[in-house]
Amino acid sequence: MTTFNVVRFRIKPGREEEFLAAHRDGKAAWPGLAEGHMIRTGERAYCLIGRWRDAEALKAARPEMIATLDSFRDTLEDLGDGRGVTDAASGESVVDLLR
Repeated sequence: MTTFNVVRFRIKPGREEEFLAAHRDGKAAWPGLAEGHMIRTGERAYCLIGRWRDAEALKAARPEMIATLDSFRDTLEDLGDGRGVTDAASGESVVDLLR
């Protein structure tokens, strides 16, 4: 079943281009990722949305996703409330809004 993950980030001032460059040119083409988008949600605020073949594909890609995160971790601000520098969630699709 199609699975999605969502990760929220807040970028340090002056580091947005570095953050975005870490995701361009296939640097975030993790195995099993069917589609991925980085969206800007506010000033220095971004959200990554990934669509995966299934939950197993997402799980298998986690080490590579963490390696990618480690390459730009220093560009991120702590989100507070014990979340660290990312606020992530994932799960299986339960409703297709267009059908």
